[in-house]
Amino acid sequence: MSAADTTTPAKVPPPRQAPPPAVPKAPRRGRTSGGAAVPWALLAPCLLILALVMGYPLVRLVTLSFQKFGQSQLWGFQPAESVGFDNFGKVLGDSEFWTVVVRTIVFAVGSVVFTMVIGMLIALLLQRVSGWVKTLINIALVASWGMPIIVATTVFKWLFDSDYGVFNALLSKLPGVDMIGHNWFASGPQGLAVIMLLVVWGAVPFVVITLSAGLTQVPSELEEAARLDGAGAWGVFRYVTLPILKPIVVMLTTLSVIWDMGVFPQVFVMRGGHPEAEFQLLTTYSYDRAFVVNDYAQGSAIALLTVLLLLGVVAVYMRQMLQIGEVE
Repeated sequence: MSAADTTTPAKVPPPRQAPPPAVPKAPRRGRTSGGAAVPWALLAPCLLILALVMGYPLVRLVTLSFQKFGQSQLWGFQPAESVGFDNFGKVLGDSEFWTVVVRTIVFAVGSVVFTMVIGMLIALLLQRVSGWVKTLINIALVASWGMPIIVATTVFKWLFDSDYGVFNALLSKLPGVDMIGHNWFASGPQGLAVIMLLVVWGAVPFVVITLSAGLTQVPSELEEAARLDGAGAWGVFRYVTLPILKPIVVMLTTLSVIWDMGVFPQVFVMRGGHPEAEFQLLTTYSYDRAFVVNDYAQGSAIALLTVLLLLGVVAVYMRQMLQIGEVE
């Protein structure tokens, strides 16, 4: 017998059988359709209120801007006539309108810059003071924020009064300064600077409170690591704090631009209900055209152009937020 015959043959393992395919479960259509409808059901009351409160005025505003509508049409003596884009042509061709637009943009940009800078400085300061000091500052901020605009405007009107103003009396105590009897509203730039100060004073509390909440989300480990790498206070703020706060800063800046371009009661009350030409902003200019000149169509056209300008600001805000979301 040969060696080949005595060798035990190797056992071959049986082939593995593939597991049977899993049977797919039928989708639950009822839960999917119901889940998609829940958000719309929750938003429905808010959307309905917005449609009732803002829908009709906006439609009426657009309608009036394309019509000839004055006192005769208001009292029913003459029917409203469609004039197409004539109102917009007259408004856009008026040099006074563009002067008001530039003045409004400069006023809004100045107010936003001062609001954001002062608000950021106060928010950073609150991170370095004791608890009771922070509480006192927050109480003062909330009190100033909750003050009605008419009351705040009246207070500022008294502070900067030419005869009894506290601000003039304080400035006059400085060596070589005599501001007794100085009228801050004798010129447009000085008067608008006072109104800008009023707007900033009312807007800073909201910015401070929002930024303070955002600063609590900045990791202290990153700040400490930046300091160990040799970064100073400005470097830590620029490369650590500010990038984390960027979404909040963009949101606050956009909201401030919208609010400051829509300033009306501050100018209207500060000038006794009759703002001079040097104090006209887009809101007061639209009101003046509609209810002083009694040209409701041109007033509506100016208001609609203001809305379109603000929509441009909102578009820039949405673009910035989408870019921030892509980076994150």
